[in-house]
Amino acid sequence: MIKIAFDLLARLPLPLLHGLGTLLGWAVYGLSPSYRLKIEQHARIAFPQDELARIRAIRGSVSHAGMALFELPFLWGRPTMHGAAACTQIKNWEVIEQAQAQGKGVIFLTPHMGSFESTAQVFSTRAPITVLYRPNRKAEIQHIIEASRARNNVALAPTTLAGVKILLKALKRGEAVGMLPDQVPAEGEGVWANMFGQPAYTMTLPGRLQQATGAAIVLAIGVRKPNGEGFILELYPGPERLSADPVQAAGEVNQAMESLIMKHPEQYYWGYERYKPPKSNPRGQL
Repeated sequence: MIKIAFDLLARLPLPLLHGLGTLLGWAVYGLSPSYRLKIEQHARIAFPQDELARIRAIRGSVSHAGMALFELPFLWGRPTMHGAAACTQIKNWEVIEQAQAQGKGVIFLTPHMGSFESTAQVFSTRAPITVLYRPNRKAEIQHIIEASRARNNVALAPTTLAGVKILLKALKRGEAVGMLPDQVPAEGEGVWANMFGQPAYTMTLPGRLQQATGAAIVLAIGVRKPNGEGFILELYPGPERLSADPVQAAGEVNQAMESLIMKHPEQYYWGYERYKPPKSNPRGQL
């Protein structure tokens, strides 16, 4: 049933999908007090004094969260060249070329904002990339994820030890790997580091991969254009060298994510459980 609905939605134009997504985003915001509280709490952490900026960020985030869900059939249900790549501009590709010139691979980092699902697809039209992902417990959804995300020049690596080995091999081949470093890791796979001044359990994987390979770090955002016109893949140089100390390195990654988020705060998913702690380690819980 999910697959049928997914295939039907994939035939719709992106402006219509974004319009439907906006309606869904506001419906969820209006009907879910817990979601509404969470998004307002998180935005207040980033904008403690600037109420106007906080309101703009919340309003944009509500709409963009819905768009993210409804654009998945467009991104996953179409070939890359007829979906994401057909409506995406690339800004600052020279950042990738400079990183590739070092010959040690590229660690491609993007936060939960904008069309993060489109970034790897667009990148793959020019070079191979291996993407870290968290497997879904529901078999039908997991099948859709694997069938949709894995495509020409895009390989998948699960958030397991085997997945880390896949990432290392890709970097040692001089290729790119991609991940969302603001994704809350499993217990034992992260450290506490501030994000917008609030302790957040943060993955150590970017630092470990760079220490092991010397790979360059590139920051990316899949910015949505207005009116469903498509996307802009914005690329920026990341930290040249993360600290060997895991906590300090995690803080450096979080600072890089903050800088990206503040470029387009209305497209960040402030309702994402960024400050959620591991079950047995409640430090930093809101």
